[in-house]
Amino acid sequence: MSLIRSRAIRNLRACPKCSVSPRVIPTVGSRIISRANSTVTPRDIKPYVPKPGPKAHHGPRARTTHDIQDLSPALEGQKVVIAGWLFSQRRASENLHFFTLRSSSSSVQLVSREKDSSQDLMNWPLESVVLAEGVVKGRKQKAKGASSPVDEVEIDLSKITLLNPADAQLPFYPNRPEVANEDLRNQHRYLDLRRAELADNLKTRSKVAHIVRNYLYDNGFTEVETPVLLNSSPEGAREFLVPTRTPSPDGSPRFYALPQSPQQPKQLLISSGAIPRYYQIAKCFRDEDGRKDRQPEFTQIDLEMAFVDGSAPNAAAAKDGSAGMRSTWAIGGSQIREIIEGLVKKIWKDVKGVELEGWFRVMPYDVAMDVYGSDKPDTRFEMYTLPIGYYPTLSDASLDKILLDQSPSTVEFMIVPAHQAEGLDIPSLARSSQSIDYIKITDQNIYTWQNESVLTAPIGLEQDKSLPAGVKPGDVVWVSRRKKIAEGGWTHLGRLRVQISEILASKGLMTLTTQPHFLWITQFPLFTLADEDKAQLSKGRYASTHHPFTSPMWEDLEDLKKGKVDGVRGQHYDLVLNGQEIGGGSVRIHDAELQEWVMREVLQLDDEEFGRFDHLLKALRCGAPPHGGIALGFDRLVSILCETKSIREVIAFPKSGSSGIDPVFKSPSVSSDEVLREYGLSSLKGLRKGVTEEVRQEEEVEEVEKEKDVIKEKIVDGDREVRKTEKVLREEEVRVDDEKVVEGR
Repeated sequence: MSLIRSRAIRNLRACPKCSVSPRVIPTVGSRIISRANSTVTPRDIKPYVPKPGPKAHHGPRARTTHDIQDLSPALEGQKVVIAGWLFSQRRASENLHFFTLRSSSSSVQLVSREKDSSQDLMNWPLESVVLAEGVVKGRKQKAKGASSPVDEVEIDLSKITLLNPADAQLPFYPNRPEVANEDLRNQHRYLDLRRAELADNLKTRSKVAHIVRNYLYDNGFTEVETPVLLNSSPEGAREFLVPTRTPSPDGSPRFYALPQSPQQPKQLLISSGAIPRYYQIAKCFRDEDGRKDRQPEFTQIDLEMAFVDGSAPNAAAAKDGSAGMRSTWAIGGSQIREIIEGLVKKIWKDVKGVELEGWFRVMPYDVAMDVYGSDKPDTRFEMYTLPIGYYPTLSDASLDKILLDQSPSTVEFMIVPAHQAEGLDIPSLARSSQSIDYIKITDQNIYTWQNESVLTAPIGLEQDKSLPAGVKPGDVVWVSRRKKIAEGGWTHLGRLRVQISEILASKGLMTLTTQPHFLWITQFPLFTLADEDKAQLSKGRYASTHHPFTSPMWEDLEDLKKGKVDGVRGQHYDLVLNGQEIGGGSVRIHDAELQEWVMREVLQLDDEEFGRFDHLLKALRCGAPPHGGIALGFDRLVSILCETKSIREVIAFPKSGSSGIDPVFKSPSVSSDEVLREYGLSSLKGLRKGVTEEVRQEEEVEEVEKEKDVIKEKIVDGDREVRKTEKVLREEEVRVDDEKVVEGR
């Protein structure tokens, strides 16, 4: 090899066409190559000067033989090499010291009887990374709270190596009884992740992902990655846009959009016929305003199937004796239901050790809204929000009055029993919403409480006193107005119901079962005017309750075609667990003609909006099979399994809850004007100053105009008072004259 290299160098030097200076060609064995063609002169590099204190280890070291969690009495007497973080230091005597070495899931006691090694360990900062060599020995006294084999042993140290010292003072110390505040922990998430709880959550997340992949693969699903850089489409919440450096022909900047879900790509996959059963664990993005426990980027278990049912399954055809349960599923997509329930049961068994028996309950949307005031009801406790017509002791005449009432709204009521009402600050809860009222029940108003509220008194309802009373003294009846035909996701009492349950549970006045309550909500309205999340895009038009591709129930198809969209139900299904939505999906429209009509006529998409779905319509026209799918919220599912208060606790590096800012990586960040120009963009910074000044001037003009209007109004009011006074005086004069006439007579 050296000979070949020498010949090559000689040939290069001998070549008259190669203008290579001899000084740039290293001699054999040289380690430094001078780069003579560089036009930049680098600054001088200062020599490395180590700071005082413990130093990190470089170079050869012993290889670890065991993880800390794998240590047990079975290894007693064996020499082991382990590594971890220095958690605690304790001096028993000059020749005996105890230390705790911790990993992400376990810890072990180190015993040092060597004076110099002990002194080194005592001087090293806590949370330093250490390599320990020694012999496993049984502990004479078990560790407090011992729960695993590693707690029964200790390591008699023979050698200790400092791999990397931590700073002498850290922002906080994880795995201590006192937990630092959340903001500080989020800024130093890499340090917070050393907490055993967070580490365990991430391991559970990995385990669930493994279960999902194996289960779906075993059921014939193919994992396919779909694009992340897509085109913007008006089908849901706001999107994140990614600018490009390739402008349109007219010079306008062009953008990708990050997907809110892989909805269109997966439908194209099914339409192709190549992938009859698709899935992926997909990253999704939504530019939502700060909302409770949401993330701008999130993960979902996404799947789609060809040839799903387009109507309710034939209950009599069930071969496993489950016809009674299956008959409650009154829409298509029963194959999706079977796959998802099987997957969820598998997860709960492998992660929680819980066997989930039978089919999950199914409840139509309008029943959920009538009984629980929510489209994702928590069915673990009995407290119901019902239309006033369901009150048990109403007289027949009152029932007739309610049934004949043609107004679009009604009154709903909810009863809180006396033993629970005692633990509530009733006036404070009432002040939280102007739309609700309450009545405290006494011995005197058991049958007349409806006359004490401004919401129920005008209706003129009466109770039949011959029937057992529907309430008891000490109970509290809450009332509120709502639309007769339910819309949106909550009623006022539905929100109050959840709020009250949280208060009662925190005070021990309500015990929620630990048994998971799964529930399918079906037969949602296909279109809505009451979705605040979609109002910005719909701009007063109908919006799809789920998305534009959801198929109507075939029983309502003719009404849809006639334009009677308000009562049309969709083949849309949500999976709810303990009051939290963990998944949602639908049977899709596979008829291109119907899909185009829905987009143009019902949703009233303009040509530009409609054009963004052109590829999907073309795919449907190429012979797409009937299909349907669902997406499960992976973050939410893992959060429930780990029993955390927030999905942030199961995400390695979450964004902040309200602003969407990443406290570790400091994103999003500002780009320079130079970078923006590459994308055909410019900052509003300079423009905003001018806009602000213009707005300020407009506001000043408006204030002057308002003052003028106030003055005019005062003048008008003064004239009105004068005229009123003059009228009174004239009437008084007339009255006096009349009296004189009468006296004269």
